[in-house]
Amino acid sequence: MAQPSGQFDRIGGADYWMEMVKCQHACPVHTDACGYVTAIAEGRDEDAYRIARATNPFASICGRVCGAPCEANCRRGSLDEPVSIRALKRFVTSQFGPESGDASHYRAGANLNMLPPNRGEFEKVAVIGAGVAGMTVAHDLTMLGYKVTVFEAYHKPGGMLTAGVPVFRLPRELVMAEIDAIVSLGVELRCNQRLGRDFTIQSLRADGYKAIFLGVGLPKGRKLDLPGNDLGGVYDGMDFLRAFNEGNPLPVGRKIVVIGGGNVAYDVARSAVRPLEAMSNEESAADIQRGESVAYDVARSAMRLSGEREVHVVCLESRAEMPADEIEVTEGAEEGLVLHNSRGPRAIVGVDGKVTGLKTVECTAVFDANHRFSPTFNEENVDVIEADTVIFSIGQSSDLSFLQPGDGVESVRGLIKVDPDTYQTTAPDVFACGDIAHGPRLFIHAIRSAQVAARSMHDFLRGSHTQVTIETSWSPAAYTMRENWDQLKRHHPPAVAPQTRATSLAIVEENYPEQEARAQASRCLRCNVNTVFDTGMCVACTGCVDVCPESLIRMVGVAEMCRTPEGLDWVAGLAGVPSAVLQDAGTEELNAMGSVMLKDESTCIRCGMCASRCPSRAITMQQFHYARKCVTVPGTNPRLLHSIAPAAGGTL
Repeated sequence: MAQPSGQFDRIGGADYWMEMVKCQHACPVHTDACGYVTAIAEGRDEDAYRIARATNPFASICGRVCGAPCEANCRRGSLDEPVSIRALKRFVTSQFGPESGDASHYRAGANLNMLPPNRGEFEKVAVIGAGVAGMTVAHDLTMLGYKVTVFEAYHKPGGMLTAGVPVFRLPRELVMAEIDAIVSLGVELRCNQRLGRDFTIQSLRADGYKAIFLGVGLPKGRKLDLPGNDLGGVYDGMDFLRAFNEGNPLPVGRKIVVIGGGNVAYDVARSAVRPLEAMSNEESAADIQRGESVAYDVARSAMRLSGEREVHVVCLESRAEMPADEIEVTEGAEEGLVLHNSRGPRAIVGVDGKVTGLKTVECTAVFDANHRFSPTFNEENVDVIEADTVIFSIGQSSDLSFLQPGDGVESVRGLIKVDPDTYQTTAPDVFACGDIAHGPRLFIHAIRSAQVAARSMHDFLRGSHTQVTIETSWSPAAYTMRENWDQLKRHHPPAVAPQTRATSLAIVEENYPEQEARAQASRCLRCNVNTVFDTGMCVACTGCVDVCPESLIRMVGVAEMCRTPEGLDWVAGLAGVPSAVLQDAGTEELNAMGSVMLKDESTCIRCGMCASRCPSRAITMQQFHYARKCVTVPGTNPRLLHSIAPAAGGTL
């Protein structure tokens, strides 16, 4: 990392100030959420899209289905509720993203600083899997000059975006628009090409591909080893979702039990409550492809004739422990899902080879004292939930049947074995990341790992060594909080009425109206703006202490600073005496040396009231800027196996 410079960096160091911008620091691809949210608040929507798109080739899709670690870490959340960062991203991507019909903003918005600087006309590279990880690698390597071919096993690209995310959460036309934007960069896409069936890793090598990326994901679901698993009406959640999203749903009954408490389990349950089978395959496939956000009259009529489905969700966790997002659980309840918390499945019961119910037992604890998964049960509290369909949604697993001994690619615990820093496999020319390398995580984690993998593939092929540096700077901030900022409450984006969405494939969540988007964006506390103190100008009037609405500025005696080794050393340095001298001093003696103004930076809301109150202008508002940039350093990447530089256009 580049060494920071500047007077303010010395106060806490660049790492400290970067961590203060909590949303950006939490984002795996370091999207400047504070930047685009501020731009929306100020009416600069095109700038906001450019900022959101810069480090994320799937900004539009993340505006719909990202797990949003930025929101989970938003400073405003410690005050009341986080800023609606994900929904605000969707507000601008819908205007300027590829789904708007114009991909020019998408192509122009890519942050080229995050790509290695040595580019050219390079070799053929094969990418296996047209999901988030694979298409991100294709995006980066194509922009670097490689001839990238993406091989996809299914008839259309998207991976889990199309197979695993329900159509009522993510419009399929949006997925295709963003993937088409990547393809338009020069990527060759070949669908209906399955690794192990239509080609092999060794055949790709023979065809002249100099590096291969595996982004095959975790296509299979997991089932518990329960009695009754072989009964008719028992399904794997991934099979169910894939069929549902393709418009060819698996046959289910009127009483369905979904086992699992995560977001995917809720995707399954909320899909199961929707009567997609009421439509013909032709109607459903066409409507899904268009991404229609409409209610289906045919489906509603069929529901009235057949009777509503009863869908139950069974999970080990208590309501507070459930991994599913709060909005998923709330909207699921609105759509009629029945939640059974703290219940563990014991057996699937049936008659004449068909499911009749799920036997459950009370789960008294999911984790042990060290928070390791170790459920305990009350065997005296047993119940049977009537059902004619049981769907498992407790995780995903891999299918590595394509691997052959000559590939040189090793696996461990069902995942491809990789170097966690480079994502190179045990075969030097093969790389892998995303779920197949690190297990199920958020889409944004797959994007991040794919960006690292693409840089590593480039370094492998070029015999180079790319590093990421960080450049920092400060500037005065012309900054005032919006009037009544502390009274602005988080409002979720508009949603289709529960009675409508449960009987249709309508997109559940709609966009903010413009005025509401501006208001929600103005809730941002601007973590990249900081109060900076010039102690030489301070007159110790304590006006800042009096005016701070969060009571986080205090004037204390030196003795309080000396309670920690770090504070003791700091005071000793100022006083010009050894730390041991102060360590033996009493409280009165230490306080006689002077006072110190303490500020809790972690809870500061950046209101600027202290700077406004300060009569000597010892307090100013300063904006912290930082940017990541790829640079090439001498030598080859020491973490890569057999990183040998070929001649331009040559072979390894």
